[in-house]
Amino acid sequence: MKTPRILFTEQFDVPCTIEIQNTFESLHAHVVLDGDPPIHPGDKVEVHGEPIAVPYGESLTLERMATVRRAGPLGRWWTKVTGDLEVFEMFEVSFTSGRPV
Repeated sequence: MKTPRILFTEQFDVPCTIEIQNTFESLHAHVVLDGDPPIHPGDKVEVHGEPIAVPYGESLTLERMATVRRAGPLGRWWTKVTGDLEVFEMFEVSFTSGRPV
């Protein structure tokens, strides 16, 4: 599906390094774009290639290509407006004493 031009202004490909760790101490995946181009609210980064599975107790570092799509003014605005609302969905507030009734 082609992305509407009104939401994204430009796109470019860039090499990236993917670091994945699946151990008792840490479960994480980090993508570092070569040249460290700035990523702003609303921008999208798509890493190309097959899905990666790292067995428990191991870590992996590999190189891939990624496509960065820059958000246009409307996309940036929408991300800023809706981003605050999405954060509030993560909060769970309870006003009970926690004692069984």
